Amino acid sequence: MKTDWSKVADWYDDVVGQEGSEYHREVVLPGVLRLLAVTRQERVLDIACGQGVLCRLLQERGAEVTGIDASGALIDRARQRSDGSIHYHVADAREMDLLAPVSFDAAACVLAIQNIHPIQSVFTHIGRCLRDRGRFVIVMMHPCYRSPGQTSWGWDEQQQVQYRRVDRYLLPRKTPIVAHPGSAPDVYTWTFHKPIGSYVKALRQAGLLVDALEEWPSHKTSQGTGPRPRAENNARQEIPMFLALRAVRISSAAATP
Repeated sequence: MKTDWSKVADWYDDVVGQEGSEYHREVVLPGVLRLLAVTRQERVLDIACGQGVLCRLLQERGAEVTGIDASGALIDRARQRSDGSIHYHVADAREMDLLAPVSFDAAACVLAIQNIHPIQSVFTHIGRCLRDRGRFVIVMMHPCYRSPGQTSWGWDEQQQVQYRRVDRYLLPRKTPIVAHPGSAPDVYTWTFHKPIGSYVKALRQAGLLVDALEEWPSHKTSQGTGPRPRAENNARQEIPMFLALRAVRISSAAATP
């Protein structure tokens, strides 16, 4: 199933813009740059790059950057905001045959993998494109605690505790997400839930071995001195919002389970 943001490109561009949303700027992008550890003149691939926010940050650090996205509208915006040294392509992340084998030192997929199905073909292409010991960083909404319609915040008045309720986790499923609240009801995309183990298994089958797993909380804080703000802040620090995986290409690692 093809999913992209072309129908709501204007709205999405307003949300993300030139430098990313607040969550991008405060939490996600700093973590991605740290995990990628890109050095000057390395070749880096940004999968589902959108308007090119990460591409431009990588270029500022001296990398040679390629970005791909299934949405032609978002690639147009990426090109408008970037100089010609960044190579942008309209392409489905599951069909990246245009990329030469063993041609990248690192790759990233930021807050998009949960909107792509199936994922095995994506990871197989990454394994083909990366050089030996190349790094691949994925960031997603945490599949355990941030699954649409199946997790939610709750408040225990007696214990004065804010908690995260999880109703489903292990079984895969797809959920329609309204892309732009208030728009026509048929303007939606899909999110595909998978447990963490499914990502690790798919990476392993592509010759990509996980060498780092990080769980990132929200940076936001509730103001006030009462028990509710304190509980909300404690819950944010205890219950992560994002999951980050870094995998390394090992040429002999690809295998079936």
